[in-house]
Amino acid sequence: MKILANDGISKSGFDALEKGGFEVITTKVAQNQLENYINEHNIDAIVVRSATQVRQELIDACPSLKLIGRGGVGMDNIDVDYAIDQGLHVINTPEASSSSVAELVFAHLFGMARFLHSSNREMPLEGDTRFKELKKAYSQGIELRGKTIGIIGFGRIGQEVAKIALGLGMQVIAADDEVLSAPITLEFFNGQKLTFTIGTIEKDEVLKEADFISLHVPAQDNYIITKEEFAKMKDGVGIVNTARGGILNEVDLVKAIEEGKVQFAGLDVFETEPTPAVQLLMNPEMSLTPHIGAATIEAQDRIGLELANQIIALLKN
Repeated sequence: MKILANDGISKSGFDALEKGGFEVITTKVAQNQLENYINEHNIDAIVVRSATQVRQELIDACPSLKLIGRGGVGMDNIDVDYAIDQGLHVINTPEASSSSVAELVFAHLFGMARFLHSSNREMPLEGDTRFKELKKAYSQGIELRGKTIGIIGFGRIGQEVAKIALGLGMQVIAADDEVLSAPITLEFFNGQKLTFTIGTIEKDEVLKEADFISLHVPAQDNYIITKEEFAKMKDGVGIVNTARGGILNEVDLVKAIEEGKVQFAGLDVFETEPTPAVQLLMNPEMSLTPHIGAATIEAQDRIGLELANQIIALLKN
């Protein structure tokens, strides 16, 4: 059987599939060439990340497909229900990248709280001539300990964010339409464990009480954060979006920063990805990354292995 890993797969996943008797193809096929390639090479399964779209038209045009795999959590680039209706297996790896995304949230928060996103630009340019001025400018940072983080979307990734926040001594509040409460277990290096149970509250309460807000919801038809939501937040709030572009109104965000409502924002995802708006890229109060939330060596390894194990179980056995 042939597997097309169109957006790549880790070596561990590649090796596991080959050991399981599959031929793994890692050629990157352009979206408009996928139909021809799949049919020409009689591909049994396609594995994608966020870049490749697997829509109804492709599914209909490629009768050899038996399985669609998504490395990661979000499935908005796949017509999941239609694929299942056609008898295809559709799989993803919801747990493999949670820790990586959560750590990126705090990379943004720590950096912004101490102005690293700005000082890392200014120091190489003027650190030798304006050292004292820069020191004064960046000496008004804040600590995360003792602050309140509001998590909107309390699934696997939101709960991983809560673990880190609790370890830092932060208060955690969360909102979710489906999760009423969740046990958050901190596991320490010596094997000890400590479990907290966090119940969710209304989103408006989170917006009102949080010093920092982190978004962890799937793709939506409409924005969940607009000027109306910004108006409910504390003055000087920090916000991080590592979830999906299009859930946060970026025009309203820029205005909220200009008006002082939002002190800083960390964005890993963008409405117009892969060409983010220039007013975001040039804004000095934003910490920006190019959609790398799940892109750590460890997460990619876990994703590849998890995909491989599921594919072997479904197609081989």
